[in-house]
Amino acid sequence: MNQSTFDIIIDRAKRVMQLDQPVFRTIARDPNATQQAAIVVGVVAVAGAIGGATEGIGGIILGIIGALVGWLVFAGLAWFFGTNIFGTPTTTTNWESLLRTLGYAQAPNVLAVVGFIPILGWIVAFIGSIWAIVTAVVAIRETLAFSTGRAIITAIIAAIAAGLVMGILGLIFGVPYLILSS
Repeated sequence: MNQSTFDIIIDRAKRVMQLDQPVFRTIARDPNATQQAAIVVGVVAVAGAIGGATEGIGGIILGIIGALVGWLVFAGLAWFFGTNIFGTPTTTTNWESLLRTLGYAQAPNVLAVVGFIPILGWIVAFIGSIWAIVTAVVAIRETLAFSTGRAIITAIIAAIAAGLVMGILGLIFGVPYLILSS
């Protein structure tokens, strides 16, 4: 990854965190942003692992895998529900576009890196989580081109379904982290 790509990722992540609506549409249209979004998800997963420092290297590896799988599952389900059930005649997009914007929407979760700090850490991590929920709703709304209400409903239904899928995967593969992270 060259410096230019790194700068693009940082700039886009900042703009996503500021809820700059045009950047969501830019990310959705940029096929190069898929890898960038995966990097954002990976960085957020590592930040969460650092914040939860008690898990060790196995927890870090499982955390990164769980975050990536969770991202893919949630994006797929949000796309399915958003296009097939809650969509409008103007809802025309592909899964990869939503995957990209939802990957970047996880950027506020980087605040989980301070989770190991007594009292303050979990508060900051919680704020990051709420912020990421808001950015995910904006990502869904902007990528699928429909109302905030439809985006909220899509996010809720997709989150519940993704939790079930991740729980089932955790049971199938005997990985309790996937069950707990869902």
